[in-house]
Amino acid sequence: MIIELKNIHKTYGGAQPLHVLKGIDLSIDEGEFVTIRGASGAGKSTLLNILGILDTYDEGEYWLAGNLIKGLSEREAAHYRNRMIGFVFQSFNLISFKTAVENVELPLYYQGVSHRRRRELAMEYLDKLGLKEWAGHYPNEMSGGQKQRVAIARALITHPNIILADEPTGALDSVTSQEVMKLMKRLSVEEKVTLIVITHDLHVAAEAPRCIHLRDGLIVE
Repeated sequence: MIIELKNIHKTYGGAQPLHVLKGIDLSIDEGEFVTIRGASGAGKSTLLNILGILDTYDEGEYWLAGNLIKGLSEREAAHYRNRMIGFVFQSFNLISFKTAVENVELPLYYQGVSHRRRRELAMEYLDKLGLKEWAGHYPNEMSGGQKQRVAIARALITHPNIILADEPTGALDSVTSQEVMKLMKRLSVEEKVTLIVITHDLHVAAEAPRCIHLRDGLIVE
C-alpha cells in the first residue's frame, strides 16, 4: 500500500471557518489507477493538495510509502514531492519561454542531473509521447493536447511513485480528453506508477478500475 489516509480533516479558517474534509479514510495500492470525482466544492482539490504535500491537514494521519506525513519542514516536504510525486495540472503549467524539451527536463535540473543526461531523458520521454518532432517548439506553438502530453512527460521524467493529475482533461475537447486518458493509463502500466486523477467528469472517472466519489468532504459509495 503506497497511500493510507486515516480520518483526515481539513478546515480553512476565517470569519466563517470552512470544514472542507470531514474524516477521509482512503487506501491506495502501489501501481493502482484511481479517479476521485465530485462536484465543485466537494473537497477534491483540498484532498489532492494534501496527497501532494502541498497543504497540511488538521486531524488524522497520512501515510505515504510507510512514512507519516505530518509536521514536515518545507525542505522535507519538497524532498518527498521531488522524489515520489509527479503533478499534471488542468492548465498544463508549462513555462512559456522554454521549449518542450526544456520544460520536460526541468525537474531533473532541480535534482542536480547533468545537462547532457537531462536532455537525453527528456528527448526519450517526448519520443515516448509522440512529440519528438516538437521538442524545440514553445507552448504557444502547440495544441492543448500536445501541451498536456509535454506536462505528462515532465511528470514522469523523475520516475515518481505517484502521478497526481488535477482535472488533466479540463481544458481539452472530448476527443483529445479520451486520447490523453488512454495515454495516461498506458504509461501508468509501463512506468509502474500509481495514478490518481481528480475530475468532475463522469466519462473521465469511468476510465479507471476504481472510482472514489467525494461529496461534501466525505467519501460516499
